[in-house]
Amino acid sequence: MIDMDAVTAILRDVAREVVLPRARSLSEGEVMEKAPGDLVTVVDQEAERILTARLRELVDAPVVGEEAVAADPSLVKVLRTEPVAWVVDPLDGTRNFVEGRREYGVMAALVRDGETVAGWILQPEWDRAYAAERGSGAWRDGVRLRRDPAPADPGKMRGSVLSRFLDPRARRHAEAAVPRFAEVGAGSHCSAVDYPLVCEGAQDFLLYHRTLPWDHAPGTLLLTEAGAVARRPDGEPYRPGRGQDAVGLLNAADEACWKTVRDLLLL
Repeated sequence: MIDMDAVTAILRDVAREVVLPRARSLSEGEVMEKAPGDLVTVVDQEAERILTARLRELVDAPVVGEEAVAADPSLVKVLRTEPVAWVVDPLDGTRNFVEGRREYGVMAALVRDGETVAGWILQPEWDRAYAAERGSGAWRDGVRLRRDPAPADPGKMRGSVLSRFLDPRARRHAEAAVPRFAEVGAGSHCSAVDYPLVCEGAQDFLLYHRTLPWDHAPGTLLLTEAGAVARRPDGEPYRPGRGQDAVGLLNAADEACWKTVRDLLLL
């Protein structure tokens, strides 16, 4: 058993001490590029160091952090080889943060035998905390979350498609299907915001191509524990232990919605 509230408190402490004081106040030297177009800030780095140390005080296991993996890509393998591991995204939505937007978050997940068993999402700007534990439900600030079914008619469904990394043929196919839905956007570019939108009914589906564990381990558990669906296009459940090479993830409000979106959007 994990003390769910203790992890939420750690995320809130890091947000209060490290993240919020730098919101809309970063200097030029505090923003770097890990790769062309892939930003990292001193906030990402400092928040991950603190999260790593404090989470290991609760469960002494390897920590697969986004910035640690950027420095040592082999670290992600522990999600397959170790019985227990943490996954950390110290600042999800870094570009939003750099640009002064409010859509960013701090996330963590606990993985056992390659599967997510607990997940946490904190939205610092609104002080909203989401948590899910496998078999025990999904919660927002202590209130149980249950996702209602989506409309049966795709013309009434709303969702997001992150098509940036799709190959040209798949992108053309998805774009051609967009008019079949009520609304399809590109998302907020922050999993810590987009997953709760589906969980709470503001959106009905999310389609991703890249499925990095720190982006998706917390949110997929939040959805499934709220009664929604998170699966790869072949129908397999999302498992962070599959590493960074697996692609494609469709999240939907319910089984019927998942099938409808899969049939319309994907080849």
